[in-house]
Amino acid sequence: MAPPAVTLQALVAEVRALADPARAEGAARFFRVGPGQYGEGDRFLGLTVPQVRRLARSHRTLPFHDVVALLRSEWHEERLLAILLLVDAHDGADAELRRRILDVYLSPDTRVDNWDLVDASAARIVGPHVSSDDVSLLDRLASAPSLWHRRIAMIATLHHIRLGEMRPALHIAERLLDDGHDLIHKAVGWMLRETWHRDAAAAEGFMRRHYARLPRTTLRYAIERFPEPRRRRWLTGDLA
Repeated sequence: MAPPAVTLQALVAEVRALADPARAEGAARFFRVGPGQYGEGDRFLGLTVPQVRRLARSHRTLPFHDVVALLRSEWHEERLLAILLLVDAHDGADAELRRRILDVYLSPDTRVDNWDLVDASAARIVGPHVSSDDVSLLDRLASAPSLWHRRIAMIATLHHIRLGEMRPALHIAERLLDDGHDLIHKAVGWMLRETWHRDAAAAEGFMRRHYARLPRTTLRYAIERFPEPRRRRWLTGDLA
């Protein structure tokens, strides 16, 4: 006998039953929801990431239109749950469904609007839609006014880094070097570090060429795994 169909109403009830106001208050501070901050207006129920991941594993049969509705939720954890369900669906989808998922993911009507939501999904949802020879989608995202689309552009290149293709990451990193937002500085540094882990010569060559433009945060993230004496030298401009 097939298991009973999952309903959005039942899933939301499970989510709300796990709410923890004290944890929600801490999450709101951590994700910077105050006026003028990057997460302004976001709301939290107080679930842990492991709790959300368990819900995603046990509700994979939630209909696609309900996942989309969940991605529009005012509650951060419900949007994270939707993101995890979309990632799982995209991994096993045919080309048509993958395109639908991508369109929903990048739609202004849905809310992929904080760094953890981006980081949990961009490489697996956006990355496979980009080839090493055609990064036009990433170029468009890197030029977007949306902070989150720009971060998606950078984090999506992790898909290619894992395949041994460094060009998309270095191309988008260069596009974003002059971005003014700290969350982009961190994303660029993270992807440079991942590039270095697999191709140190490519990453270090890039950082030498653009050293004068590298935001300090980007540099610190990028060289985090350097041996300590060498890391200190790079921080002072000694690039040996």
